[in-house]
Amino acid sequence: MKRLDRRALFASGAAAALLAATGAGMEQTPRRGGTLRVAVPREGAFLARVARATVYDQLTEVAPDGVLRGELATGWRSDETARRWEFRLRQEVSFHDGRLMTGADVIASIEAHLLTGELQIAGLRSLDLSSTGDVVFDLADGSPHLPYRLADTGLVIAPDGDICAALADLNGTGLYRVDRAQDERHFRARRADDNYRSEIAGWLDALDLIVIPDPSVRAEALRDGFVDVAALPVTKGLQGQFHFHPSDDDVALAAAKHVGLPPRISARAPLDEYRIAERWWLA
Repeated sequence: MKRLDRRALFASGAAAALLAATGAGMEQTPRRGGTLRVAVPREGAFLARVARATVYDQLTEVAPDGVLRGELATGWRSDETARRWEFRLRQEVSFHDGRLMTGADVIASIEAHLLTGELQIAGLRSLDLSSTGDVVFDLADGSPHLPYRLADTGLVIAPDGDICAALADLNGTGLYRVDRAQDERHFRARRADDNYRSEIAGWLDALDLIVIPDPSVRAEALRDGFVDVAALPVTKGLQGQFHFHPSDDDVALAAAKHVGLPPRISARAPLDEYRIAERWWLA
């Protein structure tokens, strides 16, 4: 196997990071402030997926333009066979309770995802820390796509690997911390101060997720301005008034015109990979 071309795996520079994070040109720079209100269904774990993506980080992420970027990992490299992968961790990153994230937290979280089946790595022989503190994956067979696989928003890094906490107890390193929450009812998160990505993502002051089981009531709440975004299976009666995501023909979310979102959104996962809180803004 040829040595991997890592130039395609990195984005560098503050301006490049900003544009990669949002997928926007300079004329579409996001604005800070405000509370984004989102009406969601009870079924489908939508509330939990968005909440977790709001509070937690992963080792890597795929930006709206499809570029792979580091999140809790600042870089990664493999040997020539792509069997041994080393992920260099970001230093001095704290969980919302003030505790510093360590390599042990990362390893415990990855192991927990392996146990639950959220992550499958064929031929994983070991997962350990190197002498420099890098997290090392030792694989039986080469896997050049491992950094992309670890970008899944479900593969969160939690203290001591506690990846199954209730919504009210979520404790991550993300741009937003839990304000109040009740499983299958509602979730509110506020922007965390001094996050390591504060300059390139997370434009909202707060995010409100409100469970409304009936899609017709969600649509009415959107039309009447009680929410800014609604998860909807159909768009009847909404055409011409709202943005439809991911497209007019394949609608999952309807958003008011004052909601800004990246013009290019990664097709790697649905619903902007559930990263609404960090990528969308109020125009």
